[in-house]
Amino acid sequence: MKALRGFKKYCLVAVLAVLTAPVMAEEDAFKTIEWVELIPAEDLEVLMNPPEYITNVEDGSMEDQISSQIQNTLAAADNDRYQQALVSTQVNAEMDGAMVRVPGFIVPLEFNEQQVVTQFFLVPYFGACLHMPPPPPNQIILVNSPQGVEIEGLGAPYWVRGKLSTTISDNEIATSAYALALHDYELYTE
Repeated sequence: MKALRGFKKYCLVAVLAVLTAPVMAEEDAFKTIEWVELIPAEDLEVLMNPPEYITNVEDGSMEDQISSQIQNTLAAADNDRYQQALVSTQVNAEMDGAMVRVPGFIVPLEFNEQQVVTQFFLVPYFGACLHMPPPPPNQIILVNSPQGVEIEGLGAPYWVRGKLSTTISDNEIATSAYALALHDYELYTE
């Protein structure tokens, strides 16, 4: 009898292992990344060490205003490496084809007949592309979801999983340097 109970226990453990293996393998297929990993090393180095004229801007001054920053960025991007990094379409080539899991905020672009989001930008912070200048293109991911994504609201963060590609896409709202073939999504939790 004791041997039979041991065998049943072994069988139960084996069945559970087989049943949970696909779920664990699928979870392991997606690497959780941070937004900074999408920025190429040379751009990141420049952004992490801003020039003195940036660090000397007084809070609330004219130079600190968003409209002033946009004009200065566009005007100076031709000859200022820091300003170039702020609008960079350069990508981290290692991310092309990567299966990733990344947190972010959804900026809807297209909807289906049921008003479900079918295309959106995934961005690193709330309000990006809506209330402020957009992030650099290498900090924006274009996501296509033919099946649709139902969102709680624009302020809700999500985890998004899928296959990342280095593809530049222009939209009237912003330019993205990455695209993602959506596998699934869920509300962000830690």
